[in-house]
Amino acid sequence: MEFDTLLQVSDAIRRREVSPVALTEAMLARIERLDGHYHSYVTVVGERAVAQAEKAEREIGKGIWRGPLHGVPIAVKDLCNTTYAPTTAGTKIYRDFVPDHNATVVDRLEAAGAVTLGKLTMTEGAYTSHHPEVQPAINPWSAGHWTGSSSSGSGAAPAAGLAYGSLGSDTGGSIRFPSAACALTGIKPSWGRVSRHGVFALADSLDHVGPMARSAGDAAAILGVIAGLDPNDPTTLTAPVGDYLGELQAGIRGMTIGIDRSYALENVDPQIAEALSQAEAVFRSLGATIREVRFPPHEKLVEMWIPMCAVETAVAHRATYPERAGDYGPELAGLIEEGRRLGGLDLCDILHERLKFNGALAALFTEVDLLLIPTMPMLLPTLEQLAAFGEDPAVLVSLLRFTAPFDFSGFPTITMPNGFDADGLPLSMQLAGPPVSEGRLARAAHAYQTQTDWHARRPAIPEA
Repeated sequence: MEFDTLLQVSDAIRRREVSPVALTEAMLARIERLDGHYHSYVTVVGERAVAQAEKAEREIGKGIWRGPLHGVPIAVKDLCNTTYAPTTAGTKIYRDFVPDHNATVVDRLEAAGAVTLGKLTMTEGAYTSHHPEVQPAINPWSAGHWTGSSSSGSGAAPAAGLAYGSLGSDTGGSIRFPSAACALTGIKPSWGRVSRHGVFALADSLDHVGPMARSAGDAAAILGVIAGLDPNDPTTLTAPVGDYLGELQAGIRGMTIGIDRSYALENVDPQIAEALSQAEAVFRSLGATIREVRFPPHEKLVEMWIPMCAVETAVAHRATYPERAGDYGPELAGLIEEGRRLGGLDLCDILHERLKFNGALAALFTEVDLLLIPTMPMLLPTLEQLAAFGEDPAVLVSLLRFTAPFDFSGFPTITMPNGFDADGLPLSMQLAGPPVSEGRLARAAHAYQTQTDWHARRPAIPEA
């Protein structure tokens, strides 16, 4: 049952075929048995999780049903504040930090009856690499390949059957990369759709919080709980939260999906391009219209992602950097130093380029409902390749080609598996939409997943 979808487990709990307590205890035993290899958790809160499961079981027994997360074991990235466990943000500086309030997303999950198993491993400060003193999470599909950054544990745990879903965050692709690497479905929502109150910042105007799970339905269920206006976060959107689960069965007949073949297919690995073409055929068979479009000029903008992230990261860390620079790993420290050097004129250039791109992207979505693109231009890199990439900033820029534009714009995307490469490793794609189109994205992804089984395939997990 550890590889059932969240919605399958939820249905079994609601019909009282499965006990939340037994399910939680089995998941905790599995974490104890296996996570010494996968390192997906930095903190497990077993006693508290069992107490939550007992409460859920009592409520369900009385006919109280809080929704699809009630009694379901999940976990959250370790940049979400929790009063009951340290929130380290992958850093040395905050290794023992226990906040005095929960992140809004944590409170909303628990109000919906979710069982929180613990906090998930992440890169230092949510940038590209783990702190030298942190054990990185291992990809369940291949220990020698990338798990994705920075929500590495949020990808590894559901993929290894150690949680039924997770929360990740995305500033340049950190929901999408681990979802791609671990064959998960992840939603990077519209900026402001999900509160960032109590969530450790990498770059405030680029940061997004969203779900990672085994299916579009699972991700929609989690998003429906965490989304919405939050008085503690004045940047949250006032638009009503849709009935994401209720929309799933509507299908996509009559929907228009755009594709820019030069953007989506040129300088992309042939296996990724072929998988995207096959996905296009599936969408056509489901009744969608495929329209050729022209993606806005984006190359300059993508090159600006690193300096934009750098200056916002420098702001986020000014209370501890440079005063405690010795406690920082080299990559995050280097990013902060770059941000501290950035001049006002250069920052204005970035802001103006961002405004132009956002306007052009909004215009594109007057022609189509959604946009079809890969998640990455390259196959899942090995750890050795990844180390070499770190020496060449141009490779990072190339990797960000399909992700950074949607962090800059704040437009939502859904990432899902759409095949496996010749080595049996996951391939993935994204659908992108205009602001507050998460329901439409989940609906299209669900329609695709009713016709394919890529999302239902599981890695071989050696039972310890």
